Amino acid sequence: MISRHVLIPGVPDEVVRGLHKLQEKLGLPSEFPLEVLEQAESLRANPPDFAGHVDRTSLDFITIDPATSMDLDQALHIQRDGDGYIVHYAIADVAAWVEPDSPIAAEAWKRGQTMYAPGAKVPLHPPALSEDAASLLADGQPRPALLWSHRVDASGTVVASTVERAMVLNRAKLSYLDVSAQLRSENPSETAVLLAEVGKLRVAKEIERGGINLNLPDQEIVPENGTWRLQFRTVLDVEEWNAQISLMTGIAAAHMMVDGGAGILRTLPPAEPSAVAKLRRTAASLNVAWPEDLAYPDFVRALDPTKPRELAVIFQCTALFRGAGYLAFRDGAPETDPQHAAVASVYAHTTAPLRRLVDRFVLETCLSLSTGVPVPDWVTDAFDGLPGVMQETGQTASSYERGVIDLAEALVLKPKVGEVFDAVVVDVNPRSGYGVFQITEFAIEARIKGTDRESVGRHVRVRLDGVDLVKGHVSFSVESSEDESAR
Repeated sequence: MISRHVLIPGVPDEVVRGLHKLQEKLGLPSEFPLEVLEQAESLRANPPDFAGHVDRTSLDFITIDPATSMDLDQALHIQRDGDGYIVHYAIADVAAWVEPDSPIAAEAWKRGQTMYAPGAKVPLHPPALSEDAASLLADGQPRPALLWSHRVDASGTVVASTVERAMVLNRAKLSYLDVSAQLRSENPSETAVLLAEVGKLRVAKEIERGGINLNLPDQEIVPENGTWRLQFRTVLDVEEWNAQISLMTGIAAAHMMVDGGAGILRTLPPAEPSAVAKLRRTAASLNVAWPEDLAYPDFVRALDPTKPRELAVIFQCTALFRGAGYLAFRDGAPETDPQHAAVASVYAHTTAPLRRLVDRFVLETCLSLSTGVPVPDWVTDAFDGLPGVMQETGQTASSYERGVIDLAEALVLKPKVGEVFDAVVVDVNPRSGYGVFQITEFAIEARIKGTDRESVGRHVRVRLDGVDLVKGHVSFSVESSEDESAR
């Protein structure tokens, strides 16, 4: 199922077969139809006319992404404005390249969003666009963008936001580590310095709103020496600040659409009081202090994932983040509560149109509302179908990510069958008896049979009994268990 053009050097054939089977199981496309590839190549060779885009190439934009990323959706420029700031956030203008009834557009509707895996990415758009012509690359070529301009006051509050079509020029493609190094140097760029200032202010605003930052460790697959390894990703301050700019834009877009009476929001219902009460009981059972006067968002934010019992509580918090969806509306503000509980505000997916279908339609809606023109019919006509497409493909993306992680875990553990490892139990399903445990040494999260609720938060010794590289299955048994407090 993996395209013959995708190479995974050094990874065993069994893992490649496993990726094939996973893609087949999830119904993922193996490659783009020929007419889609031909159209993308034609657009790359003969770009559309961007005469209607305002020239903003004088602004020193940068992109901040993982080092290997080529599908660059966002470029950033920040400048001082009195005692406040102007944050320019340029988003790749996919609609300037993709006609609504084109083969590329039709294929994007089938895919919904990019599915990620090292060496086996299933992109939303053909790479000729998503990783070249439409990407905001730092290659000296101006690119079309939807340019958000946010006026931010000294407290970090957004006081005004506008959107326009513009030509922008990315001066530097930077990684998170690059920006972190700049900030430690004697001569960092102005945008890097101001990103730290604005990012910290926006984090404070998130706390003030009651936003929830679930500090759950992410497993990350790292290609290395022709194979894969796993690590728990440590989020750098720069990543958090950069994410706050995207979040700020998503909030501004949502408010613009609610005020304008048309758009698509990303929603998450608030946690039920009974679920919060259950979480409080879980924390108490694990001897994790939760003062009565400490609000749920503040408690979650303070949890330390390096401490086993607190990590177990963080895992329990995920149950309170269920029910995310999309809400489309027209001819007036939505009748139901449009809040995103984790953001503690209305919110919209806005800043990743190269990788997520809905963002293109949100951007076009906001552009129309910002400039005072009617939202195009091709945009509003899509409102009925987009929530379902995004919900379904979002579930598929999660399944693909989890399946690829399973394959990576199997690959890492294959040479270690029969060995015993120290682990921490972080969750237990009382009905199935299966527990989730974490082996920090190898950034592994796996399941094991025969655990009970009393095991949560405890250290265990687990034996690796078997590995199936094709299925991505690993099997463990409990060697011994002891309460952490007794260690």
